[in-house]
Amino acid sequence: MHRHAALILVDVQPDFMLGGALACHDGDAIVPGVDDLLRRRLFRQTVATQDWHPRGHVSFASMHAGAKPFQEIPLYGYPQTLWPDHCVQDTPGAAMHPDIDWSPLDLILRKGNDPDVDSYSGFRENHGPDGTRPSTGLAGWLRERGVSEVYVAGLARDVCVLWTAQDALTLGFRTHVLWDLTRPVTPDTDEATRATLMSLGIGVVDAASELA
Repeated sequence: MHRHAALILVDVQPDFMLGGALACHDGDAIVPGVDDLLRRRLFRQTVATQDWHPRGHVSFASMHAGAKPFQEIPLYGYPQTLWPDHCVQDTPGAAMHPDIDWSPLDLILRKGNDPDVDSYSGFRENHGPDGTRPSTGLAGWLRERGVSEVYVAGLARDVCVLWTAQDALTLGFRTHVLWDLTRPVTPDTDEATRATLMSLGIGVVDAASELA
């Protein structure tokens, strides 16, 4: 067991898989590996985030007249990508992926449930109307349980996984991304994502070798 480490599984939900409202490139491919990693119980704590938007969320392109998905607009003074409607509360696409045994989890953290604020990271929401990024409480929850190191996997590699890893590092956790258990919205972002992680000193590793 990694005695002072937590596994953070980001948004492993059907809407980010093949046929989902916001399908990541090859997103389904991580499901067997995530399931296997959970069953092995290698970590002090295991957390999953769950994208959990109300209908009419501010990040949905459908809420902005004339806007299209993946268009970027200014919101509260910061760039906001507009997305297809996805992970709407109490819909099948927002559920935790049904082909994974989630029973080993210690915590499911729902994010993105403020209708006026998007939330990519598991640690902090995106900028809100007051310009701040409110905490989700995850950092304190982990510290109280003796966690000083995190391994991040899930979807999407170039958005919510990236933001979660960056915030984990900023908040003082030794941070790694399990690259083989992540997938991007679009693969042409991979080079930039890897470069960003490595420039910050975030470990980019494969679960298949790092956690063998």
